[in-house]
Amino acid sequence: MFKILSQPFPTEASIPRHLRQAALIGLFVGVFLFAFQPFGLNLWETPHKLAKLLGFGVITFLITAINFIVWPLLFPKLFDEERWTVGRQILTVMVNILLIAVANRVYLAWLINEEKSGIGWLSMLVITFLVGLFPVTGTVLFSYIRQLKKYSNSAADLSSHTPHLPEPTDLFQEEQPTVLPDQPVTGLLTLVAENEKDVLTLPPADLLFIESSDNYCTVVYLKNDRTGQSLPTKPLLRSSLSRLEGQIKLPHLVRCHRSYIVNLDRVERVTGNAQGYKLHLLDGQFQIPVARKYNDTLVAELKAL
Repeated sequence: MFKILSQPFPTEASIPRHLRQAALIGLFVGVFLFAFQPFGLNLWETPHKLAKLLGFGVITFLITAINFIVWPLLFPKLFDEERWTVGRQILTVMVNILLIAVANRVYLAWLINEEKSGIGWLSMLVITFLVGLFPVTGTVLFSYIRQLKKYSNSAADLSSHTPHLPEPTDLFQEEQPTVLPDQPVTGLLTLVAENEKDVLTLPPADLLFIESSDNYCTVVYLKNDRTGQSLPTKPLLRSSLSRLEGQIKLPHLVRCHRSYIVNLDRVERVTGNAQGYKLHLLDGQFQIPVARKYNDTLVAELKAL
């Protein structure tokens, strides 16, 4: 059980979807309280009771929207998908539930005198935690298993479409790349940094991937050492990934993530977890994530190889 808590879990970056979910949760809370009227609300006689009860739903909506939209925007590294796990997802949802309980308890105290509320602060928080723990855990685990099964099965199918690589002794022999009209007649790939002075030229077949980090990009490609052995080298270029992407006019060198461009001809295996696909290069030395927004185009590219 504890092992599954450390498994990767996808984060949802769509603000409209978060808003819809927050609205649905808020509506559910408001309707639930109006229908069942727990915590002594059934004894409460007041004008505009429906509107006041729906206020609990409005508070629920605001708390949920802040927790799942505002905080990730303010602290993106804290909510980065590469570090997001099943355990973090369960914890985040439970904290959201407890904050909703606190805010609604304050609202309840404002609506009804403490003596008439029928339930204390500690009791309300404990009840909220116990009521929310099991459905939240179950929902997150169900979502994890569903996503894991989806991407694992699809990745197994994609692996059959990856290029047939030669035996290890021949793996790093130079290949003749397919040249498009926009590519120089030399058949070499040229990447130019922002200062227009730092230039990296290499055979496209030797490129493994390009990784973006802040204002720099790491170009990972194969280069022969003094003994003639091909080893990965990682020079830095001061440039955005989008700028380098615009300089690439060759097939199968594609964007697969906000931080990665990958050479699909070098992909040896595709695996999947709940967050999506992973592309394995160079006997598994490098694992490149695929963002879900690139799933359709990348799947089509792999199947066309």
